This record gives sequence, C-alpha cells and structure tokens, in this order.
Amino acid sequence: MVLNFVGLSQSTYYGNINRNKNNGSNNPLGRPVLGYSYNLEGEKISDEQIKEWLMELIAGDGVPYGYRKLTTCLKEDYLLIINKKKVYRLCKEFDILRPHRKIKRRHPQRLAKREEIDNSNQLWEMDLKYGYIAGIDQFFFQLSVIYVFDRTIIDYHLGLSCKAEDACRVLKNAFAKRKLTKGMELPVIRTDNGPQFVSKLFGNTCESLDMKHQRIPVKTPNMNAHIESFHSILEDECYSRHEFQSYIEVYEAVNEYMKYYNNRRRHGSLNNKAPAQYYQAIKDDKIKPEAFIA
Repeated sequence: MVLNFVGLSQSTYYGNINRNKNNGSNNPLGRPVLGYSYNLEGEKISDEQIKEWLMELIAGDGVPYGYRKLTTCLKEDYLLIINKKKVYRLCKEFDILRPHRKIKRRHPQRLAKREEIDNSNQLWEMDLKYGYIAGIDQFFFQLSVIYVFDRTIIDYHLGLSCKAEDACRVLKNAFAKRKLTKGMELPVIRTDNGPQFVSKLFGNTCESLDMKHQRIPVKTPNMNAHIESFHSILEDECYSRHEFQSYIEVYEAVNEYMKYYNNRRRHGSLNNKAPAQYYQAIKDDKIKPEAFIA
C-alpha cells in the first residue's frame, strides 16, 4: 500500500534491498562488479584469469587485436560467456587497448567557396529532389546536374531510388553531352553532403574524370542556390500540378517538362531566353556573357 502511495514499484524497492545485501556492498549503488565470468560449463572464471588469457592471445598472434576480436577469441578459444563491454574494461585496466585508427581520406573534402562565374566551363551543381506518387503511396527521386552559367539541366536521373551509382552515371553523361575531355578547362562539380556524394564511388568517378568536387558546408543550401532554384521551379510548375498515380505517369510528366524547361522556358536572368538558346547564343558570340558570383 505504501509503495503504491509513493509511486514506487515492488521490483525496484526489493531489488535495491537485495543489491545492498549481496556482493560485499563494495558497490552499493548501480550494477555490482562481480570479478568473474562464466564459461559454457557453468564454471566461474576470475577476471585475473581472463586478463592472463588476453595477454596470451596478444602475445601468441604477435599482433594486438582490438577488443572486439579479443571478445570473439575468448568465446571461441576458452568457451567464455562474456560481452565486448567487459573485454573493453579489462583491456583498459591492463592498458592493452589499441589506439584508435586514423582514417586517411583518399578524396579530401573541398569546401565550396564563392567565386566569379564568367564562362561556361566553371561550375556545375548537383542535387537530389523527391516527389510523391499518391497512387502507390511511394516517393520517387530526381537527381539533376545544372550548368550554372546557362541554367541548363544537362542530365538527370529519375527513379524510385537514387544511389551513388546513379549520381556517377548522371555526371558521366553530363560530361559526355558537353563533349568534355581531360586536358580541357573542366568545371567544378558542387554538391551537398548527401550519401550519394560523399561515397567513395562518387569520389573515384570525379577523379577519373579529372573533375574537382566541392561540398557545401552543412546548413548552407544558398551555396547550391542554382540547383535549389531549379527544384523550386520544378515543384511549382511540374510536381504540384499532378497527383501521380503511378511511376509511369511520373516518368512521362517529368520528361516532358524537362524538354520544356531546357528548350522553351524563358529565364529573366538569361536575357529572357531558354537555357539551350542562351547556351547556343554564347557559343555563337551573339551575346556577351555577364559575370556573377556563385
């Protein structure tokens, strides 16, 4: 009755009483330190014996294992019932923990920075956007790469998933569509820190194409302003105007819109020309490009 009144469960009350009575009361609060473990035959094995086995394992193989591998060795070689947390504690007490491995990045991170854009082959931006298919209650993904100078979406991926392989394919396709080769003045590819872009595969792809990869700092979408602006346009003029019932509808609607966006949609920042028209006008020296900061 008293326990119910104060809001204390019986298991908690009697558990604390029993804990204080047992285990020598050297550790009256919290979980008691027993000083031993059991093996599969139910025998008690002292911590000192376990430490001796740990030293034998390290000396025997000649290479200091980490505590996780040592845990596996104790279980398999000595049939010990023990978890990695206790092995970590014993290794720490005996000062035999391996130092933390220093990870060497093959592709060091380059932070994006503002720069002046005054010609085509300077900066591309790539990012991922998702939409919703009401008919099957599922999301779809669109990953696009934009040519910052003329706002053209050079290539894009559309699918029910988006992986690093898809990002690499889009980048390679864009590289080929603009007829770029190693040795030419190549654009920087700028992305956020999504898993597709921080992957080793994407880093290797950029390296193979001889392209520099910049990643924007966390929580700075304005550093990817042009692709973010495109996504806003895409949502307003395409995604939000449909209640998609199937992926086929998505594919047809998005592909049709992308043709319109690149070839017919006029941009005020491009002298009221469509991206493809503006790009061609620059190539034909019919328009003098204006520099801007991106």
